[in-house]
Amino acid sequence: MAEQTPARTSDWMRPHSLLRISISIAVAVVTIVLKMLAWLLTGSVGLLSDALESFVNLAGATFALAMVTIAQRPADDDHPYGHHKAEYFSAGFEGLLVIGASLAIIWVSVARWLDPQPLQRLDWGLGLSLASTVLNGALAWLMFRSARTYRSMALEGDARHLMTDVYTSVGVVLGLGLAHLSGWWWLDPLAGVVVALNILWHGAVLVWRAAQGLMDVAMDPEQLLQVETVLHAQVQAAQAQTGVALVFDSLRTRQAGGHSFIDLHLHLPGDWSLAQAADWRHRTEAALMAAIPSVQVHIELLPQGAVTVLERQTGHRA
Repeated sequence: MAEQTPARTSDWMRPHSLLRISISIAVAVVTIVLKMLAWLLTGSVGLLSDALESFVNLAGATFALAMVTIAQRPADDDHPYGHHKAEYFSAGFEGLLVIGASLAIIWVSVARWLDPQPLQRLDWGLGLSLASTVLNGALAWLMFRSARTYRSMALEGDARHLMTDVYTSVGVVLGLGLAHLSGWWWLDPLAGVVVALNILWHGAVLVWRAAQGLMDVAMDPEQLLQVETVLHAQVQAAQAQTGVALVFDSLRTRQAGGHSFIDLHLHLPGDWSLAQAADWRHRTEAALMAAIPSVQVHIELLPQGAVTVLERQTGHRA
């Protein structure tokens, strides 16, 4: 089995480092304080809903820190494939929190919609809300960059959650601004309901993606195309150098957090030496590792025409 990790970048941009130094937790605490002050000054149910969603951010960031720490543990006797899937628990947990927060926001907003009230000191309230929005947007951008680089579900989940908080704040500010200009105070709870429905959708997406990862979802189509390209190149190289047509089959892939796993069979001439067979397996492993970051490759060598018991039972060799 061979494994490849992505090229090293700045340590503080790595998933564990971003969470370990508690940037997301610190930002969540600051935004909670700002939004609670905004709510206390204005009495806006929209700003209260925004603050409640930030409490969920804090819980999600804390849980993500724990899960990313577990995911980085090396493989052991009880977990020979590592602990990478712990990140999916973080994304799923955050998704459930987002869904819960959205339902709470809808509940509070509907109650205020039935009994609209004028708001106070909107200038200070909106200013504090916008300040927290800038903080969340900047942190979400950094987390998305790191999540794409390391394919981290925990960081992606936290970043998406932060972005829903940004959407929430923007929607609430717009609603309050319109309410102040028009005197239609029912726009305050209406903004809360609209934004709640939006973050409800994002929470459902997070839960769905986490569930797919826990059920060993295959690598994404773009990566599968890369795998097929590498294998085709290996077949052509072997044909040119040895005159033998290699055969790859029984390709299986899966994702676990920021890691990918590839299992396949390599069929070779039965009269080849073990050294020749090992050489082409090594070449194929190296090519796959160079094409795909954080991949573990397992290639089983078989003589041409051979079929394993599992393949015979399932009839699957693709």
